[in-house]
Amino acid sequence: MAGQGSGGNVIAAICNIFFPGLGQLVQGRILAALIFAIVVFGGYALWFLVVPPVIGAVVHLWSIIDAARYTNYSSYERR
Repeated sequence: MAGQGSGGNVIAAICNIFFPGLGQLVQGRILAALIFAIVVFGGYALWFLVVPPVIGAVVHLWSIIDAARYTNYSSYERR
C-alpha cells in the first residue's frame, strides 16, 4: 500500500463495505481481518437481540474507516 488516501486504501474500504475484514485482508493484515469479520458476523447473527447487531454495525463502520485510514509504517523505514 502506498499510504493513507492511496488508491489501495480506497479499494480496501470498498471491499469492507461488502465483506467486513476483506479490506484488511487485501492490505495484508490477517489478524485484524479475522477480528473484524468475527465480531461483525457474530453481531449480525444475533439479530434477534438488540445490542449485538448495533455493536456489529458500529464495528462494520469502524472496519471501513480503519481500511481507508491505514498507513503502512514499514514502507517509511525502507526509504
